[in-house]
Amino acid sequence: MGTEERTFVTRAGRGSITDKRLLKGARAREIVLRRAVDIASLDGLDDVSFGRLATDTGMSKAGIQTLFRTKEVLQLGTIDYARSMFIDAVVRPARTAAPGAERLRSLVEHWIDYAQTPLFEGGCFQVANIARFDSRPGAIRDALFRNQREWLDTIEKELRNAVGAHEIAELDIDLAVFQIDSVLCAANTALRLGDEGVVSKVRRTVGDLLKAP
Repeated sequence: MGTEERTFVTRAGRGSITDKRLLKGARAREIVLRRAVDIASLDGLDDVSFGRLATDTGMSKAGIQTLFRTKEVLQLGTIDYARSMFIDAVVRPARTAAPGAERLRSLVEHWIDYAQTPLFEGGCFQVANIARFDSRPGAIRDALFRNQREWLDTIEKELRNAVGAHEIAELDIDLAVFQIDSVLCAANTALRLGDEGVVSKVRRTVGDLLKAP
């Protein structure tokens, strides 16, 4: 098979790579980032390091440094990779549901699956890291904040769709977004502690917000 016929689709870039050397680098990057998101969900982004990743993946520390150059670049790549995994697990599947209340319920159900499984070893990647960086200005905090804002905007959009379509009663949308985000964050912690009963509380909270007018 010629080099030009070999392809590999990366999660982060979602582009096909045909060059054999680039193909090898993309595969190595994928292996590193998949392990990095689990480390970050368990122990935080500060523990995502070239040395630990070399130990965990069996790759050389120098090889990983060649791929990412600096620890901050590695951490930012980890955040972006976690974002793409979250979108694939929670946001994209919900797009098959009708906009508004149905899609919001679908988002929440997929989020529950994401947290219960869990997709990352330590549970929700965002919850595990944003509290560690919320008072530390810089590129890492900014990236985490953008991801959080994107998720909250997704919830807000479907609430507005639901209100606009008269599917649910008028409500304080900003407050409702806060309530949904808060209960999901609390549910992540409860699930890590083995409290599966919290899932019903999430559904009840969201259900109360989505009552018909």
